Amino acid sequence: MAGIDLRCFTYLDVLQPQVASFIATVAQGYLPTEGQAALIVEVMPGMDVNLALDVALKKTQVQPGMLIVERLFGFLELHSFDQGEVRAAGKAILDFLGTQESQRVKPKIRTTQVITGVDAHHTMLINRTRHGQFLLKGETLYVLEVEPAGYAMIAANEAEKAAPINVLEVIAFGAFGRVFLAGTEADIHEAACAVESAIGAIEGRAGK
Repeated sequence: MAGIDLRCFTYLDVLQPQVASFIATVAQGYLPTEGQAALIVEVMPGMDVNLALDVALKKTQVQPGMLIVERLFGFLELHSFDQGEVRAAGKAILDFLGTQESQRVKPKIRTTQVITGVDAHHTMLINRTRHGQFLLKGETLYVLEVEPAGYAMIAANEAEKAAPINVLEVIAFGAFGRVFLAGTEADIHEAACAVESAIGAIEGRAGK
């Protein structure tokens, strides 16, 4: 559909336990469970994400978990145990927009930070704003900032696949996405490599 910009479009083939539980903690729709497939879509202007959601729900049997409508960007998450249904929902959205998956914006990592041996007072500040696991004194903290924001969700999911880390927070809407992870220094290094590899492998066009 002319005038709607596809910013983020990505499938999560298998929702990992912590990421599924995190979405269920912050979502206001139908809550996903681990093992389901999910679709993440971000469009601009934000209001038009309602049109994308409408098409997907009327043409497939997926369930909506998240719908966030901002002035600039709109974000949605859909899921199902049937990967075919999730991909059919994605195709329905792409057809409605008159575009292809390759026309999504290629994600860019804007910032990464690794902080080892985190101080107890620092952990308290992080823990007060997180919706996932706790960060404990002495652990290693990893922070990712990615644009468009929706790709933060696949980053967290791939991190959990790669290493036994703790998912603290995932912010997948707005101008930038952020992921906060905790664990041992070795596990965080492994997760960070997986995150950066997954983000780098996503093809798309240059952002506006």
